[in-house]
Amino acid sequence: MIKMKEKVQKSYEIAKERYEEVGVNIDKAIETLEKLPLSIHCWQADDVAGFENFGSISDAGIQATGNHPGKARNMEELRRDIEKVLTLVGGKHRLNLHAIYGDFQGKKVDRNEIEPSHFTGWMQWAKEKGLKLDFNSTSFGHPKSGNLTLANPDKEIRNFWIEHTKRCRLIAEEIGKFQQDPCIMNLWIHDGMKDLTVNRLLYRNILEKSLDEIFATNYKDMKDCIEAKLFGIGLESYTVGSYDFYLAYGTKNQKIVTLDTGHFHLTESVADKISSLLLFVPEIMLHVSRPVRWDSDHVTILNDDVTELAKEIVRADALNRVHVGLDYFDASINRIGAYVIGIRATQKAFLQALLEPISQLRKFEENGQYFERLALLEESKNLPWNAVWDYFCLKNNVPVGEDYIGEIQQYEKEITSKRN
Repeated sequence: MIKMKEKVQKSYEIAKERYEEVGVNIDKAIETLEKLPLSIHCWQADDVAGFENFGSISDAGIQATGNHPGKARNMEELRRDIEKVLTLVGGKHRLNLHAIYGDFQGKKVDRNEIEPSHFTGWMQWAKEKGLKLDFNSTSFGHPKSGNLTLANPDKEIRNFWIEHTKRCRLIAEEIGKFQQDPCIMNLWIHDGMKDLTVNRLLYRNILEKSLDEIFATNYKDMKDCIEAKLFGIGLESYTVGSYDFYLAYGTKNQKIVTLDTGHFHLTESVADKISSLLLFVPEIMLHVSRPVRWDSDHVTILNDDVTELAKEIVRADALNRVHVGLDYFDASINRIGAYVIGIRATQKAFLQALLEPISQLRKFEENGQYFERLALLEESKNLPWNAVWDYFCLKNNVPVGEDYIGEIQQYEKEITSKRN
């Protein structure tokens, strides 16, 4: 162990010298990364099951594939799993809840009846663990979900979901007050059509009016964000809340726009959208995922898409305006491992972004030295960022390199494998 620490420290010192040669302060980069909270999604632990039983999550184009043993079956197990995850990743983070994860005490509480009291236990637990909470309304997996919720022409169904979302905003407000930090409340609905519709404008007009009613009450301790999607399973032909719709609504009403990296055509660059949105909306929420062929919600890994996304945010000096959350759920592998891989991959991407020799790159660009710019961009890929990453882990008392694999295996052997 001592020898490993010495190796990490020595490599860090060498990396520090190398980065200084290109004008990068790696200590500042590490400090910034330590202060960058990721909003960790609670639903990887239990395959988006929640603590109620109204229907199947696949009703709305959401599907957790696989059946690896050991998923969390209740609140106690879910919290225990999250606590374990936090011992394996550096930095201070947030936990993102869906409305279906309330402490309902075994009672059937419908979505239009949820209250802040159902989440006071989460608030207390989060405070004890040094976490902040974020929140989401839940429109899927319910007898009234169907194809349309907030965009439903049926007034009774539409009002049911309007009431649910209003209550979610109130819960987020109470969470924000309790933790003395704004709770970000994300609104995503699956509304759409499997086949061709002749009423596109009708449904979007209804959705706009529903949102106006929902957002009519102003709160100071929560922040609203609105999320689009390309399509969902069974809703392939038309999505009411498209990216164009929410971008327009967010710009008009100055709402945070959520960009889920799996909710676009695979050839689109989500990274390229950052600089445009920053000009017109107050803040951005990210849901970092990994789409394979479609919005498959594979575990986030360190790939070009995530790295370029992080670089665009850092280049725009927008870490104070972009909230980074994770949104994937893979039931085919160890769920604790899925958490840790995705969190660490996202952190690695932001570390690479923070270590980019941006000052020199911009000097080259300003002088029209495009060969030099491209050359330095390429050579910066070989800079010893991994030595800085190892030091970040060591400094934060979390496993260095692949050492977390053994810890997760041990947790599975002692804890999750014993769950039926």
